[in-house]
Amino acid sequence: MTKGSSRRALGAALLVAALTSTAACSGGADGPGRAAAGAPAPAAGQQAPAKTAAQLAREKEAALAKRRAARAAAAKKWGLKLTPLEAPAPPKTKPRITTRKGFETDGEGLPPVFTTVPTKEKVVFLTIDDGAEKDPELIRMMADLDIPYSAFLSDYVIGDDYGYFAKMRKSQPRGVALHNHTLNHKYLPALSYARQKREICGMQDVIEKKYGERPELFRPPYGNYDEDTLRAAKACGVKAVPLWASEAFPDHMEWREWDRDLHPGDIVLTHFRGEEDWKGSMPDMIRRAMNVITSKGYAVAKLEDYV
Repeated sequence: MTKGSSRRALGAALLVAALTSTAACSGGADGPGRAAAGAPAPAAGQQAPAKTAAQLAREKEAALAKRRAARAAAAKKWGLKLTPLEAPAPPKTKPRITTRKGFETDGEGLPPVFTTVPTKEKVVFLTIDDGAEKDPELIRMMADLDIPYSAFLSDYVIGDDYGYFAKMRKSQPRGVALHNHTLNHKYLPALSYARQKREICGMQDVIEKKYGERPELFRPPYGNYDEDTLRAAKACGVKAVPLWASEAFPDHMEWREWDRDLHPGDIVLTHFRGEEDWKGSMPDMIRRAMNVITSKGYAVAKLEDYV
């Protein structure tokens, strides 16, 4: 290479270096000093500024309005007279659950038996027993309405389609819980302690194997139990025994309390049944129950958030 060529090559290299340095200092659109959209980028090792309380409040209100609009549309779609009310935030500390007066046994330290959760909030809890009817419309309806519920399952009627209840829980990951209603739905007080334990612990094993979690709630068939029932339930890992204060059917409600009304924290029972067993479908039952619950100013909350 000649001396002239060398000088020209060196000059070109210096010019490229100078232009590169100038672009870096001025912070081009995609340069290190500025984001692609023109907003200043956080310094190395620093996070973007946190959202203000006002921003968070606006986002929360927008999300709530969106949920309300979706629920109103779902209520219209499924033929409800009223849009279900939004449940309040779960309590930071769960209330202390005790056995209802008159429902006690002589044993101490046993899981509490109750029909109502102690709360001042106007909420009730929807529970569905056994698992005989496997209506796909129920899953779609409850997911659309975003209503939480707890299913108390018996193996003798769910064994032909465990997948239905997996789909149910998947449809509302934060809104559906699966619990224990024994293997074979026997009248437990007529059984020995060993047989009761087999019924309860056996169902614990089934739910854990099929759905990955061992339930902490148990409901005895027909609501009947004795001290052996509660001793066996405790031995199987059960923490509480929710019964019910009212029961929903497609064409009516039945009440435990003398005033035939709802109360804060009441547990509402219904069943996985269809038109072969009662006057309507499961969506018919949900319409009846929700119209009553909403008309009385109550929202449906998730039982497991309180127990």
